[in-house]
Amino acid sequence: MSTLFHDFYYSEEVADNLRSNHPVVALESTVLTHGLPHPQNLETAIAMEEQIRKEGSCPATIAILNGKVHVGLTIDQLSSLTSEKEVRKVSLRDIATSMLKKEFGGTTVAGTLYIAHKSGIKVFATGGIGGVHPDGDKDISADLPALGKYPVIVVCSGAKAILNLPATIEVLETLSVPVIGYQTDELPAFYSIESGLPVSARIDSPKKVMEFAAIHWELGLSSSILVTVPPPLEFAIPSTIVAEYVKKASAEAGDLLIHGQELTPYILSRLSSLSDGVTLRTNIKLLVNNARIASQIACSGS
Repeated sequence: MSTLFHDFYYSEEVADNLRSNHPVVALESTVLTHGLPHPQNLETAIAMEEQIRKEGSCPATIAILNGKVHVGLTIDQLSSLTSEKEVRKVSLRDIATSMLKKEFGGTTVAGTLYIAHKSGIKVFATGGIGGVHPDGDKDISADLPALGKYPVIVVCSGAKAILNLPATIEVLETLSVPVIGYQTDELPAFYSIESGLPVSARIDSPKKVMEFAAIHWELGLSSSILVTVPPPLEFAIPSTIVAEYVKKASAEAGDLLIHGQELTPYILSRLSSLSDGVTLRTNIKLLVNNARIASQIACSGS
C-alpha cells in the first residue's frame, strides 16, 4: 500500500490498519447526511461498522468535518455528522469548496471513491450508486465517470431505484466498468431483487471477486469493479410496487421544482412516507448486508 495521503486526516484505527496492510472497507457518508433520517442514520452507520469489524476488516467512514477530509470517524464524530443541520453533499467537484469553506460534508459515491483510492483502500460498501436520471441522457451522476476512473471494488445493490437502469448499465459498459452479480445473474434494482437486466458476469464467492479484480487491474484496466448484491430476500420489495411509489414521488418533485442534488434525497424521503417506512427499512437492511459482504471480500485478499 502507498503511504497515507498527507492532506487527509486518518483515525488511529484506520491508519494502523492501512500501515499494516490489514483489510479496510470504505463507507460513504452522503447516505447518512442526506439519505437516512435521524436517528436511523447514526444507528445504521454504527451497524455497518460493526458488521465490517465482525467479518474481520476495519471500517473507514469518509466525510468532511470542518473542512478537513476524514478517513475513519469516531463515534463522537459520527454523532456530530449525523445530527448536523448544515451539511454539504460532496461530490468530486465539491471537495475543494467544502475544505475552503470549512464545512461539514457527506461524501457521495464519487467523492468517496476518490478519497478511498488516494488512501490505498481497495473495497468500498454503499447502498446504491448514482446513474442516468429518467429526464434524459444528459442528466448523468458524477458517480459513473468516477467508477470508470478509480480502481476500487464497490459493493452496492445496483443503482438507486429512481434512475433509468438500462441507460445506467449502458454508460457503465461504455466506461468499461464490470457489473458483477454477486450470487445472481440479474442486476438488483436497489429495493428489489429483480430488474430484468443481466449483469456482465456472475461471481458467487468473496475470493473469486478479489481474484477477478486482480486480473482486471493487472491487465492495465483502471475502472472500479461494481459488485451488485440483491437486498436480503425477506426485506426485498417487488419492483412493480417500487415503480408506483417512484412515479408518484417524482411527479410531486416536478410540481415542487425540485431538481439537481436535492432530487434524490427528496424522493427517497417520499418513498419512505408512501410505503409507511417499508423502503427505509429495506434501505437500512441492504446497507448493513452490503457492508458485511464487502468486509468478506476485503478479507479474502489478505
